[in-house]
Amino acid sequence: MVVIMQEGATAEQVAQVVARVEEAGASAHVSSGERVTVIGVIGDREDLTALPLEAMPGVERVVAVLKPYKLVSREFHPADTVIDVRGKMIGGGRFALIAGPCSVETEEQVMESARAVKAAGGHMLRGGAFKPRTSPYAFQGLGEEGLKMLAAARDETGLPIVTEIMDPRDLDVVCRYTDVLQIGARNMQNFLLLAEVGRLDKPVLLKRGLSATIEEWLMAAEYVVKGGNEQVILCERGIRTFETATRNTLDLSAVAAAKLASHLPVVVDPSHATGRRDLVLPLSLAAVAAGADGLIVETHPNPAHALSDGPQSIPTAAFGEYAARVLELARWAGRSVA
Repeated sequence: MVVIMQEGATAEQVAQVVARVEEAGASAHVSSGERVTVIGVIGDREDLTALPLEAMPGVERVVAVLKPYKLVSREFHPADTVIDVRGKMIGGGRFALIAGPCSVETEEQVMESARAVKAAGGHMLRGGAFKPRTSPYAFQGLGEEGLKMLAAARDETGLPIVTEIMDPRDLDVVCRYTDVLQIGARNMQNFLLLAEVGRLDKPVLLKRGLSATIEEWLMAAEYVVKGGNEQVILCERGIRTFETATRNTLDLSAVAAAKLASHLPVVVDPSHATGRRDLVLPLSLAAVAAGADGLIVETHPNPAHALSDGPQSIPTAAFGEYAARVLELARWAGRSVA
C-alpha cells in the first residue's frame, strides 16, 4: 500500500507512520517530493489492512497498490526519477546519449571511440569488458584490463562509464572502475545478481530480457530498488519474436508503457534490437519520439574488424552526424540534452 501524507506533514509525523508500519513487521520506503511525502509500505496485505494508518496525524489517505511491483510504480512515486551519473542527468526531461564499442578491444580503439562520443555531444561511454556470448568460443572480453582502458578514457574525456556486470563475484573489481552497472538481457532475472546490486550506491542500467514481459521487467527492477538502490535505469533492447529481418524486435510500445507504469527512466538500445547499422538511426529517432529518456548505441572506429557486433556499430567517423540528428530531435521534443 501507499500512505500519502498531507501537504505540510512534519518529519515527526512521517517518522511516526514509519515506526507504526515497522512495528507491524512491514517495511516502509519514504519518498519526499517538493510538496508531498509518500510512504510505500510492503508486507502482509491482511496485516497492513488492519493498521489504522488513516487515523494517524498527518496522513491524508491510504491507497492499495494492486500491481505486483510496488516501489517502482507510479502510485508510490508519481514524479519522474532523475538519476545523476557524475553530473550527467537522465530522467525527468533530461536526455542522455550513451555510446561506445560493444567490446573493449584495445586502448586505441576505446580512446578513439570515447573522443568521438565526446565530440558529438554524447553524455556517457559504454563498453564491455565482460561479455556474455552465445558461443563459448566467441570473444569473452578483456576483464579488468578492459576496465582500466575505460577508466583511462573517462579520465581524458570526462565521460562516465557504463559497463556490464555478469557475476556477483566480479562486483568489487567492476565497481572500482565503472559509474553505471549494466545488467544484460540474459541476466535480467538473475535474482542473486539483482539483490547484490540492490545493496550498492551505484546506478544500474537494467536491460529487458529476450522474452520478458513488461511486468517481469519491472519486477526485476523491484528487486534492485527493494534492496535500497533506487538508481535504476530501464533499457528496452528488443525482444525475441518470429520476425527474422532484424536481430530482435524493438518494442517501442514498452517505452510508453513502462513510463506510464513506473517513475524510472527508460532508455532504448536500437543497436542490439536491430543488429543492423542502417536501422539504428531511424529507430533511435522513433525511440526519442516515443518518449525515451536516452539511447545506448554502439560505435567503433572500424566495425568491419570489430571482435563483436560489428554489423550494428556506427563508425566513429559517422557518429557525429548520427548524434546531431538524435540530439536535434530530443531538443525539439522539449528534452534537456546538456
